[in-house]
Amino acid sequence: MPLIIVVADDDLAIRLFVSEYLEMYGYSVIAAEDGQEALEFVEAYHPHLLITDIMMPRMDGYELVRQVRQRPEFRLLPVILLTERRSTEERIRGYELGCDLYLPKPFEINELGAIVRNLLYRKIDQSELLIRKQEATKSTTLLDQTKTVLKECKLSKREQEVLDLITHGLSNAEIGDRLHLSARTIEKYVSSLLRKTITSNRAELVRVAMEQHLVE
Repeated sequence: MPLIIVVADDDLAIRLFVSEYLEMYGYSVIAAEDGQEALEFVEAYHPHLLITDIMMPRMDGYELVRQVRQRPEFRLLPVILLTERRSTEERIRGYELGCDLYLPKPFEINELGAIVRNLLYRKIDQSELLIRKQEATKSTTLLDQTKTVLKECKLSKREQEVLDLITHGLSNAEIGDRLHLSARTIEKYVSSLLRKTITSNRAELVRVAMEQHLVE
C-alpha cells in the first residue's frame, strides 16, 4: 500500500508539479486547494506526510499546522511548509507551530523529494520501533500471566505421570501401554495439560514443563 501525502497549495501549477513528481516515485498524493480542504483530507485519509503552502484562502498554512497538531493522532505527522516568506521570524513561527521543515520557494523538486524520503523513513522507523516495543510488552505480559497460572497449576497424580512420559518423548499409545490406559484417555489428559499450562502443542508443553520445573 503506497504512502499517502497531502499537498496543499492554492497555486494549481505547484500542486500539479509536486503531485506528479511524488506520484512518479510511488506515493499516493491527495491535493488540496486551501488549508480547510487540506485539514479535511488529513482527518479523512490519515496521511503519512503533509506538505503545505502558507498563504492560502479560507485557512492559511500556519493555522492548518496548528489545528493538525492539536489532534493527538497527528502530533507526530511530518509537516513541510513551502512558502515565499523567507524571514527568520516566519521560519521560527512555523517551527514553533510544529512543522518539521521550512522550505522557501522557489525550491528544487529533487531537494523536496529527498526531504520527503528522509522524513518518511524516520516516521516508518519510529512506527516499527513502537510496534516492536508494544509486541515486547505484550510478550512480557503474556509470560508473566503464564508464570502466574503455572504457579497456581495443580496437576493430578495421573496428569503428572502423563507429563513425565511426554517429556521422555513417548507417544500417546506408548504412554497408554505404560499406564494401562487407552490412547483416547491419554488424549484427554494431554488436552488437560495443554489447557493448564497455556500451551498449544506437545513441544511447547515439554518446553514449559522443563523451564518451570514441572517435571524432575
